[in-house]
Amino acid sequence: MADKKAPVKLAGADFTQIYIAVFVIVVTLILFALYKRRKSAKRGILLTGLCDSGKTLIYSQLLHNKNVQTHTSIKENIGTYIVNNDALNIVDIPGHERLRNKFFEQYKSMAKSVVFVLDSVTLQQNIRDVAEFLYDILVDPVISSGCSDMLILCNKQDQPFAKGATAVKSILEKELNMLRITKSKQLDSVDPKVKRASVLGNASEDFDFAALPVKVDIAESYAWHKDGSVDIEGLKKWLARF
Repeated sequence: MADKKAPVKLAGADFTQIYIAVFVIVVTLILFALYKRRKSAKRGILLTGLCDSGKTLIYSQLLHNKNVQTHTSIKENIGTYIVNNDALNIVDIPGHERLRNKFFEQYKSMAKSVVFVLDSVTLQQNIRDVAEFLYDILVDPVISSGCSDMLILCNKQDQPFAKGATAVKSILEKELNMLRITKSKQLDSVDPKVKRASVLGNASEDFDFAALPVKVDIAESYAWHKDGSVDIEGLKKWLARF
């Protein structure tokens, strides 16, 4: 009769290695699932800006390719924009000063990026309000840590006296530089860490968008002209990066 082979016994060290390998695999799968979930959750593009900057019309042209009669929004508009076979959630945030902060706080955690729309015709008259809103967005810790890109969209370029992207950039940088000095003085009495987090760029140099951790691009647009033409190609090209 043939001898029966004795069962193979695994040493305690062998079991430990198996447990470690299984543990590593499980943790890796969990981390990957969390990463995918977080990545999919951060698919929001926030359209922000003051009232009458043209955000809602841009939203309508971008998502529905049509001109609509717009009025001051009192609630957000949300839709899906498909680019590179992927879906971006476009959120048009009301620009009214009593509403914009509320909706911005509500949706900023889902923001992959921000599009700041401004009226290129009335910029000079509204520069203080524009700069303060833009400043608050740029220093927001959720935006500065969670968004790598931002677009300033100079809208209404079809109208006479509209300022081009180069002029808008210069005007905003000068105003943000002055605003930064004012904010810094207001924060002199607070904790130094809070003050540093609330000041844009290098405080010892004139403000420059290029010095920010968020890459800021500037493009021109107009969402509707009386001849029926539309130009939001700068926005579309920028969105195609995502």
